[in-house]
Amino acid sequence: MRIVSICPSNTEILYYLGLHEHVVGLDDHSDWPLEWQHLPRVGPDLTIDMERVAALQPDLVVASLSVPGMEKNVEALQALGLSHIVLNPQRIGEIAADIRLVGEATGFHKQAEQLAAHFDERIESIRQQTASCTQRPKLYWEWWPNPIYTPGQANWLTDVSEIAGAVNVFSDFPVANVKATREMVQERDPDHICVVWCGIELKRIKRETITSRPEWSQMTAIQKDQVHLLEEGLYCRPSSRILDGLEQLVKLIHT
Repeated sequence: MRIVSICPSNTEILYYLGLHEHVVGLDDHSDWPLEWQHLPRVGPDLTIDMERVAALQPDLVVASLSVPGMEKNVEALQALGLSHIVLNPQRIGEIAADIRLVGEATGFHKQAEQLAAHFDERIESIRQQTASCTQRPKLYWEWWPNPIYTPGQANWLTDVSEIAGAVNVFSDFPVANVKATREMVQERDPDHICVVWCGIELKRIKRETITSRPEWSQMTAIQKDQVHLLEEGLYCRPSSRILDGLEQLVKLIHT
């Protein structure tokens, strides 16, 4: 079977399922795992070159709707008649379901069931670990700095916050993504600022970009120096790697 992934989180699920010899192409942003970095690339995940995809003669393309704008990739796959599945998890509980979907589409049912069950077990284990936490710190997640985008209630990072024994300060917005302002963040006065700029390497993000914002000078997170620059691959991608991010977050906010 020849498989092309056109979204980083899909690539990570395929890797966890052990589909090493079947994956023949990736989108440009799939930077994990390292073992697959030699594979042919088919363009950025928002502007996939479908001619390159078709040239790889895939039996299956694993597409996504996890980022606004990916709809046109799905439309192009339909127009070309390329066999594909579309993953679109919003909440953390849907990730296990997508793992099973990929397993069904690729014939790796057993591996998918084992991985999905393990995913759910690790979540429950972390949830039990933080259930006794008396303090539930307020977290502000920053997807993007200008304009500010942050996850709302209908997003897996709200679930991640809750499982980690904390609260997403924008969980009162019943949407997946919130376009916010610095003043809105200031009003919520988070205990921790978690910076996970989508598609931006950690080394390119400067702490001063956050700490020097004048509107935030008196916020608790700034005053207590609880500004965390985090690897976006562990938080912004709905794959099994988010569990590693969860465990890292627990240590960060409860020690």
